[in-house]
Amino acid sequence: MTLPDDRETRLRCYRNALRNWSFRGYVGFKRIAEEWLLRELPDLSLRDIRRELHDYVDRGGVIDEQVEQRPEYSHYEFHFDMRLLIGGRRIYFETVLTCDDANDPDDPTIVVVSVHDV
Repeated sequence: MTLPDDRETRLRCYRNALRNWSFRGYVGFKRIAEEWLLRELPDLSLRDIRRELHDYVDRGGVIDEQVEQRPEYSHYEFHFDMRLLIGGRRIYFETVLTCDDANDPDDPTIVVVSVHDV
């Protein structure tokens, strides 16, 4: 899997995926992350969480791009972290991005791979 070479293009792809938060297939959840969210934030649906992620970034929230160092995840060049305040709790989201065509706003997808309280 390859991502665009420059950081700004990767972040544009990331934002494009989040803009599609209301549609299935653009922002997904690894099973362990989904289970945590459903258990810890039972009043919110996964759709609500996708909207929270979008709104956070839309308001200028920080997306921390990290070079992936863990050998077991070396097939991902980067992961992207966000820390949101949801329901009075500060929640950490670790996500990965796929983007084959940076010029196609409907191409990028995000998967939440890990989530927990900060």
